[in-house]
Amino acid sequence: MRRRGQCVSNGAGGRGFTLVELMVALAILAVLAAIAIPAFSEMTLSSRLRAHANALTAGVVLARSEAIKRNQVVRLCASDDGAACASTATSWGNGWIVLSAGNEVISRHAGMPSGYLNIATVASVSFQPSGTGATVATFKLCRATPSVGSQERVIEVSATGRPSVSKTNTSTCVSS
Repeated sequence: MRRRGQCVSNGAGGRGFTLVELMVALAILAVLAAIAIPAFSEMTLSSRLRAHANALTAGVVLARSEAIKRNQVVRLCASDDGAACASTATSWGNGWIVLSAGNEVISRHAGMPSGYLNIATVASVSFQPSGTGATVATFKLCRATPSVGSQERVIEVSATGRPSVSKTNTSTCVSS
């Protein structure tokens, strides 16, 4: 027999969330998401810039090693079409190629995605059979509009032909 006002239970002990508990949990989740999303955007930007910098650095190393291996001048140059060198340094964002002395394309790389820039001080970098570079070059990889993060990657190719990559936060995105 049941008394008036007494709750009937199936023995489960009243499992579940109340509406207030659910709202508090959602509020905490919203605060954590508001903190994490900008950090995630910054991490994504850093990852993309690092990948592009690594690809260009690998191209420099490839051109240098091919010059030594082939015992001839090999060029790393900006390319608009993936088959021939471009005449201006502003074309690095469209892609680059590694060319042997006989204009054989050894390697080609696609351009940067929209929203990113590759600013260089030269249109091409030549490597002598000894592995030294004929020119000193600086590449700056950055966002075209640094609204989310101000990260940049600067790749410097020394006269010895060795590349070095550094991370900066100047967000100037102009050639030096």
